[in-house]
Amino acid sequence: MVRQPPPTAPPAPARALLPLILPAAVVGVAAALVFVGVSRAAEQLQHVLWGPLPDALGVGRYSVPWMFVMLTATGLAVGLVVWKAPGHAGPEPATLGLDAPVLAPFVLPGLVLAVGLMLAGGPSLGPENPIIAVNIALAAWLGGRLVPRAEDGMWPALAEAGTIGAMFGTPVAAALVISEALAGRPMRGRLWDNLFASLTAGACGALTTTLVSRPSFDLGLPPFGHPRWGDVAAALVIAPASALLGMCAVYGFPYVHAAFRRLRHPMLMLPAGGVVLGALAAAGGQLTLFKGLDEVAELARAPEGRSAGGFAALAVVKLAALLVAASCGFRGGRIFPAVFVGAALGLCAHALVPGVHPAVGVSTGVLGMLLAITRQGWVSLFTAAVLVSSPAVLALLCIGSLPAWLLVTGRPQMQLRADGTPVR
Repeated sequence: MVRQPPPTAPPAPARALLPLILPAAVVGVAAALVFVGVSRAAEQLQHVLWGPLPDALGVGRYSVPWMFVMLTATGLAVGLVVWKAPGHAGPEPATLGLDAPVLAPFVLPGLVLAVGLMLAGGPSLGPENPIIAVNIALAAWLGGRLVPRAEDGMWPALAEAGTIGAMFGTPVAAALVISEALAGRPMRGRLWDNLFASLTAGACGALTTTLVSRPSFDLGLPPFGHPRWGDVAAALVIAPASALLGMCAVYGFPYVHAAFRRLRHPMLMLPAGGVVLGALAAAGGQLTLFKGLDEVAELARAPEGRSAGGFAALAVVKLAALLVAASCGFRGGRIFPAVFVGAALGLCAHALVPGVHPAVGVSTGVLGMLLAITRQGWVSLFTAAVLVSSPAVLALLCIGSLPAWLLVTGRPQMQLRADGTPVR
């Protein structure tokens, strides 16, 4: 008996997709403006805290005493917000990923203030998780009132896509993340029909960010030509090695988080985290501060300027700072600091073996680290690729992702359940 293939779902008609364009575009633009606004406000505060203020006090901008003071003070300030703000600046950040829950509107001011203080003060976290949570809450609240008959889950999906598009400057990242989230779920219509609204939101978010702030992820590394056999070997070694280093932080996450949780109060947990981060900054220097995107660009400007040991030390200190900041209660994401760790590890490989091209080392190092920290395959591949702006590196990244993914899949993630056990 010949088995008939399963019937394919009919495509969504254009009249069903056309009404989604306007709300998706509005959400994408609004998500980008929130992201740019919070980022710029934090940058202005960072400029004051790490520039005119220490100059006026007669201390070095990045001296060890000032780093200790600033990181401890940031812990105190964020701890006060978490303690006193309505909603306590959102749920426990260790339990959140990119797919944030829909928060009540009264929680958002405290969350925005907490992430702004964190970004300006120097802890090693990025803005992605809190900004996605803010945009999802705003979109769900406003959209539910303006279009009450909208499909359940539409507004959060649009807000997440718009924010991811805004952060990475391209809708491709949003489409890839949403397609990964759709895997295993029942879909009505074809995949592209289901991605249509999210792609629209991501495109509008990316275009808004590009027009307003003109972000760039290109690190300006030496151009990479055609792959060689040595590049294949490097990808097969560096990506899993970076993933293994990232898994060290993942396995340590529940224990470090539990240690800070024993302090029980945000006014103890966060300042204690600030003190530890100050010690790490004293060991690693100013490049190990902040979310890491500007710092990794500075690191990549002179790949010959440090020894292999120097790059390795930066990678280890930054990873430890990411682990502490994510464990003690700071509101922030882990993608951008993980990019710094992976890039430093890739440059370490180049310093050890000069035959390893810097672009290959950085991209595969970032790929392995992001696979371990985020467990988001498309985000890891895409971020690693845009850092070097070379289409030829894509095949190497796909090859390097295979052993790295085998090392991380099915293992604990850097995300905890409410009872403190890791998500798998």
